[in-house]
Amino acid sequence: MTNGTNRILDEFAKMVTDAAGAAQGVRREFETVFRSQAERLLNSMDLVQREDFEVVREMVIKAREENIALAARVAALEEKIAQMSADKPSSNT
Repeated sequence: MTNGTNRILDEFAKMVTDAAGAAQGVRREFETVFRSQAERLLNSMDLVQREDFEVVREMVIKAREENIALAARVAALEEKIAQMSADKPSSNT
């Protein structure tokens, strides 16, 4: 009797093991399909990749810094021109 019970338990264990393996296969397949659908959705949304965003962000920061420096240079040159104009004697008199 114990031999028959062991055989039934062995068969049951084998069936559970096979079911667990099949469940893992289904899970992997579901993850693959889900990932594929998510990528398709994100691509259709015309989103920017993080690397591209960071590159453009750095370009904007650099351009802003250059713009501030150029504005300071223009202001200094305008002041210098104004001083030169004020120092210049009027030739109309």
